[in-house]
Amino acid sequence: MLDDLGDVGAVVLCVEPQDAALARLCLERGIHLVDVGATHGLLAQVAQLDDLAAGSGTAAVLSVGVAPGLTNLLARRVHEEVGGAQRLDLTLLLGAGERHGADAVRWTVAGLSDPVLARPQRVVLPGYGVRRAHPFPFSDQHTVRRTLGVPEATTRLCLDSRLLTAALFAVRRLGLLRGTRCPGRQRLLTQAFSRVHLGGEGFVVRAEARRGDRHAVCALTGRGQSRVSGLVAAYVTRAVLAGSVPAGVRHIEQVPVLADLPEELAVHGVTVYGITSGARR
Repeated sequence: MLDDLGDVGAVVLCVEPQDAALARLCLERGIHLVDVGATHGLLAQVAQLDDLAAGSGTAAVLSVGVAPGLTNLLARRVHEEVGGAQRLDLTLLLGAGERHGADAVRWTVAGLSDPVLARPQRVVLPGYGVRRAHPFPFSDQHTVRRTLGVPEATTRLCLDSRLLTAALFAVRRLGLLRGTRCPGRQRLLTQAFSRVHLGGEGFVVRAEARRGDRHAVCALTGRGQSRVSGLVAAYVTRAVLAGSVPAGVRHIEQVPVLADLPEELAVHGVTVYGITSGARR
């Protein structure tokens, strides 16, 4: 496939393949890689190609998008603010009125069948007040445990529509996606959520770090999560092609030149609320 594309400088991987074969092919041929995937297992496979990328002088950046992506960058900020977090809580609010791609909806529905160990949490989100967010299998919570050395991390999800949030997670609580009928039920639920648009297009990313009696919170807001994910990928690709990212495989929070990316997105309507920190009462 790549032989037909001529002189390829970078591949932006926007769909999730079965394995890391395409990533390996890119790195073997000296083609930079920007991975927008959100599944921990696949990203872990690509991360194992670090020696290959370094040997070919090629850069691969993983966890590119909003979640993972901006969540990882905010996680690093609050982690450093408390001097090394013992626990990270990441929250993503998505606009239920946004029309997400079919693959994104399928991925979200499939995530409802994953086992859950953490509990829901009530959090304050800029512009939306107090919301109940539910644990969800985004890859960032697994990634930051390794890249930042954080013992405990959880990512939670809610929608701007309280009604749809309750309906979505009632499906998981009732175990409707377990058992032999799971694939069929997933298809039906995917079709249903693809047609229902009861909210807006805003989104919120929030990261909170805790260490002893210290805590720090950082958040950002924007509109059009899919659009902003594409913008993050574009900014990362530009940095890679400019030679600003060292050879090897790294997650976005491991690339210093991308640390201020949230502020760079201000021209696209993203607002960063900075860090609030102090001793917990």
